[in-house]
Amino acid sequence: MDLLTDRIKEDMKASMKGGDKARLGVIRLILAAVKQIEVDERIELDNDRTILTLDKMLKQRRESIRLFSEAGRDDLVAIEEAEVKVIQDFLPQALSEEEIDVMVKDAVTESGAEAVKDMGKVMALLKTKMQGRADMSVVSVKIKAALAG
Repeated sequence: MDLLTDRIKEDMKASMKGGDKARLGVIRLILAAVKQIEVDERIELDNDRTILTLDKMLKQRRESIRLFSEAGRDDLVAIEEAEVKVIQDFLPQALSEEEIDVMVKDAVTESGAEAVKDMGKVMALLKTKMQGRADMSVVSVKIKAALAG
């Protein structure tokens, strides 16, 4: 099985050779986050866990972008957005709006959810299928809309 971490390490080497310092910095951050988990938990991360780690890093950057935008710090927003692009390169292909809508509709039907209080059931069905492929805060809004309607 090809490990995602191996692909990330190869990309790090290519970035070093190509002199892409910005990309190299983000890749090093990714590998440091992976290594931290591996050391703390004494495990080797599989692809699913690596994707979870990348997804968490994306979430952090999106929150930073929101805060920096509110503070008018466009310089910092640009840095965070560049980091988001690098992180997304290692994640599975993102789902389209239409794919997300269909998956939400199917999950609502499958779980038998009828009201917003049932949102957890729907989210549980979707989380593993969408991890790293969709912004779960956007998915959450779509689930609420589907259950409220």
